[in-house]
Formats: sequence, C-alpha cells, structure tokens
Amino acid sequence: MSKILIRGAKVLGGEQQDVLIDGETIAAVGTGLSAEGAEVIEAEGKVLLPGLVDLHTHLREPGREDSETVLTGTRAAASGGYTAVFAMANTFPVADTAGVVEQVWRLGKEHGYCDVQPIGAVTVGLEGRKLAELGAMHESAAGVTVFSDDGKCVDDAVIMRRALEYVKAFGGIVAQHAQEPRLTEGAQMNEGVVSAELGLGGWPAVAEESIIARDVLLAEHVGSRVHICHLSTAGSVEIVRWAKSRGIQVTAEVTPHHLLLTDELVRTYNPVYKVNPPLRTERDVMALREALADGTIDIVATDHAPHPHEDKDCEWAAAAMGMVGLETALSVVQETMVDTGLLDWAGVADRMSAKPAQIGQATGHGRPVSAGEPANLTLVDTAYRGQVDPAGFASRSRNTPYQGRELPGRVTHTWLRGKATLVDGKLT
Repeated sequence: MSKILIRGAKVLGGEQQDVLIDGETIAAVGTGLSAEGAEVIEAEGKVLLPGLVDLHTHLREPGREDSETVLTGTRAAASGGYTAVFAMANTFPVADTAGVVEQVWRLGKEHGYCDVQPIGAVTVGLEGRKLAELGAMHESAAGVTVFSDDGKCVDDAVIMRRALEYVKAFGGIVAQHAQEPRLTEGAQMNEGVVSAELGLGGWPAVAEESIIARDVLLAEHVGSRVHICHLSTAGSVEIVRWAKSRGIQVTAEVTPHHLLLTDELVRTYNPVYKVNPPLRTERDVMALREALADGTIDIVATDHAPHPHEDKDCEWAAAAMGMVGLETALSVVQETMVDTGLLDWAGVADRMSAKPAQIGQATGHGRPVSAGEPANLTLVDTAYRGQVDPAGFASRSRNTPYQGRELPGRVTHTWLRGKATLVDGKLT
C-alpha cells in the first residue's frame, strides 16, 4: 500500500500535526514530516480522530435486506467516520447460532468498508426462554464477546442471571435492552404530559429503570459484566451512577438522538420520531448530556435502525420504531457535547472510539493516534455546517429525524488499516 501524509490536522482537536501512514499502520506523528512519493492530504484546521466504533448497529442482514445489508450498512458507517461496528442479533434468522454470526462476520470481511463484529443473541429466537449457544458463538470464527436480545428485554431474572454467569467464564458481556414488557404494553411514546395530551399510550421511565436496577444487582451478585443499551432517562443515570460507586461492572451507552431530541416532537405525529426507547423530556436530555460528560455514561452508540419507506411512511400507531444514525452521529455529538463545551474532541474520541472498542474487545480499534498503531482514522471538517439530506445517504434506508435540520461537522476521510474508505466525503 502507498504512503499517505495527513498534513496539519488537529490530532484529537489539539495542536496541528502531520500523520504519516505507511501500509496498515501509523508510521510517524509530528511536525514537518515528509515522505517521498506519499499521497498528501491537506488537513489544516480539520480534526483527526481514531476511527469511530459503534457498539450498537442494526445491519438487518440476513432477512431484512429491503432495509439494509452488511454492504450498505458498512458504507454508511464509513461515511460517518466508523471503522468498526457491532451488528445486533435481531436478524431473520436470529443470530443465535455460530452459523449465523459467522455469516455476518464473513460478509463484513468481504465488503471491507469497516470491521463487522456480530453480537450474539442471549436467548434462542430472542424469545427469552432458553439461553442461546453462547459458548459456540464465542468459539466460532466470529469470536463473539457481546450478547444481546436488543429489541426485546431479557425480562426473566433467572435467564439473565444464567447469561451473566455463562459469559463470565470467557470475559463476555450481556448488553440489555432495558424494558419491562408488562409496563410498556401498547406504548407509543414517552409517558408524560405530551402523551396525555395526545392520547397516546405511554412508555414510563420506570419500565427502563426497574430493569437496570435489577440487572446491576444481578451483575454484582454474579461478579459479571452488564452493559445498558440506549439509556434514556435521568433516573437511569442515577442508578448507573450508584452502581458504579459500588464497583459493579456496569457500562452504559446513550444514542445521539436521545442527546438532542425530545418528546415534544411527537406532537407532529411524524413517525420518523417513533423510536424505542422513546424520545424523553428536556430534563432527561440534559441529564444524559451531563452523564456522558462526567463518564457515568461510557459511550455513544447509534442504535442505527434502518426501515424501508413503507414501514415508516404510515400512521403513527402502525409505524416501526427506529432511526438511522451512522451518518449523522458525529455531527449530533458535536452539536450537543462539543459546541456546548461539555466535551472536547479528546473526550469524543474516548466516548466514540476508545471505550466502545474496549467494551466490545474490538482488537486494533480505539487506539491512540501515535506511531506503530493501526491506521484506523477519521478526519472531520468541524467548521462545516449544512442541512441533512437523506437522499445522499449510503444507507439503504432514509428514516432520519434530522432531514432538513442544520448540523455541524462533516467527515471528509476515513481510513481502515491505512486503506481509504472515504475520500473528500465520497466513498471509495
């Protein structure tokens, strides 16, 4: 592979430096670097980050290729600055066997826009009754370490305990979709003032908080690791904060849309705002931002949930839940966390690259931008502002809540082990 010289970039938002890529690795970082025959990328004023890592992506393949495929999803990931994504298990068939997770893993290898690490289901068919083949999935070529029934809660405490005990043997982690099903039957949006005024079934905060409280206690009892998917309420923040103060092995994620959007948007009855967990209140949004800033919430994860047009362009009650997010995540984080002064770019690199890579054990990702490290990098024009136009998305689906909204920042380049997957905002 040829050499690439990134000249004058603000590494992690700090001082301008040059970064020399030679083959798959970073050869040097400093000022005044030169390399004969190297391709030169003029990056003055732009921010260079380690390639982003998403611990929560829905790639839909196998089974729902009408909404996304591993190819289109990883192209969307590269467009958003990601070099690794973790693919959720709610496919058709469900990724609850070694054969299915290996299929997803091999598709990621073939397409090459980013690394794809499958997440295995906790229970057979996501049905919550019998543990899936956790050991076989871990020992497969895919080497699964993260297990989740995301989309459904592992609500049976005995099954959850058994899963935590099982994965402890090989250092795995159970990622919980915290939703008590009996408390959310018929739920359409956040339970509160807006749901009462609109007459829509409410999804109460306690339905999330009660499961998180139970699971951190189970994790403490077992001595295992639990990860909380798409945490969305101020009360959930306090429970995770308490659990961490006790030394419980719990990590948590927040989505970009829960950092920016509130349930007031549901007044439009536009199904693009229908998501699970639902958009919450302004108070919740502020609590989530503060928790991400102080480290109570460990990471940002997109919960990229593509749906075909017909599943979202319908009446609210019939619409599918979910939003695409890979191509807008970094811009939303800049808007809500960096431009507000809550995080600097080094903090963004920590929450969107280093820590998700650590939690998911994504080898070679989330590493420092320094000599000898894998050249997994993303370059961001942070001065850019523009309207979101889903017509230009690489994802197969267009269900974004940001259409027409002006957001800051634009990923211009992404490199996966030294190979450019995005150049000047265009996929290679």
